[in-house]
Amino acid sequence: MPPLPRPHLPGPAGRRAIVIGAGSFGTAVAVVLARGGLRTTLQTRTPEQAQELLAAQENTVYLPGVELPRELRIEAADAGLARGDYVFLGVPSGGLDEVISGLEARGLPRRAAVVSLAKGLVPPDGLAPTTMLTAVLGADRVAVVGGPAHAQEMVTEGAGLVAASTDEALAHALAQVFNRAGVVCEQSEDPVGVELAGAAKNAAALAVGATEAQGLNAAGAAAGHIFAEVWHFAALRGAQPESLIGLAGTGDLVATALAPQSRNYRAGALLAAGVPAAEVPARIGQTVEALESVPLLAHALERAGVGAPVTSALGALIAGQLPVDDWVARVRTTVPAPARFRRPPPGAWRRFWARLRKLFQRSASVRSTAS
Repeated sequence: MPPLPRPHLPGPAGRRAIVIGAGSFGTAVAVVLARGGLRTTLQTRTPEQAQELLAAQENTVYLPGVELPRELRIEAADAGLARGDYVFLGVPSGGLDEVISGLEARGLPRRAAVVSLAKGLVPPDGLAPTTMLTAVLGADRVAVVGGPAHAQEMVTEGAGLVAASTDEALAHALAQVFNRAGVVCEQSEDPVGVELAGAAKNAAALAVGATEAQGLNAAGAAAGHIFAEVWHFAALRGAQPESLIGLAGTGDLVATALAPQSRNYRAGALLAAGVPAAEVPARIGQTVEALESVPLLAHALERAGVGAPVTSALGALIAGQLPVDDWVARVRTTVPAPARFRRPPPGAWRRFWARLRKLFQRSASVRSTAS
């Protein structure tokens, strides 16, 4: 397939990128980064997988029909990270703990930036990936990429990405590379908000799949409840509301809910049909991140004291502890907590009316002088 048209932007000046993980999204990101001018390496889990991709010049299992760029280097993960300026983690969130703990041993350069591509939380404590990375590397070397980006469509038609880091220069550099490749990318200073938006999206997509057969209103309510519950949690973590209602949150949810091939949506539908969660990945043929991240998310919300009846019920559905009819009943009958009205501080209204009177007096004086 021909590459997307590229806007004229400054080049990345010979920088090198390594993408760990040759699943559908990791492969797609590697293709886009190579198109954007980074000297890119895609690292596979095994040497055999690397040989298969090299022989076919295509990822026939996870991204069929997309020719890999000639300039894209492919190697097994045991080759190390010594050449990387940017290291992208394209592995499921359930395996991030092991990957992050092994970065130093694999030769991660001291100045290299590490970018999470996961839309889930890291077990066993349900941490956002950038929170764990920041503890290891420091905030100025850590970023996340989120947003509506189905792999197949991203490499042929484009996507709406968000590159987020507390380091403005890093977020800007990442956004420029994706924009140069013809993939729209917004930059953000809110990595945790973008990550929690992705986790909420995955949970909501699975909830929609588990509920839609019993009513569109219930499916919409399930998604809305989950986003509201995660929103309260994100606020406690200092995240910005814009991250959950923008591209990384509701934008990504719409893209997922409309996609018949969405893993999380299909997983929800299989759960509703009575398929045990342990059998769902084999039915779909890939890892389903929400099956692992929803229980972690529910636990994190509970620990933070955030009322989350719908997210918790979804975790119970995944665990086989709640029948689908009871799950739908929970969605239909849950009444969200009332909004917290902010009362003005003492004397605020008195000061407001005093300022208003002065404004009217000044206006009257100006009119009198003018006449």
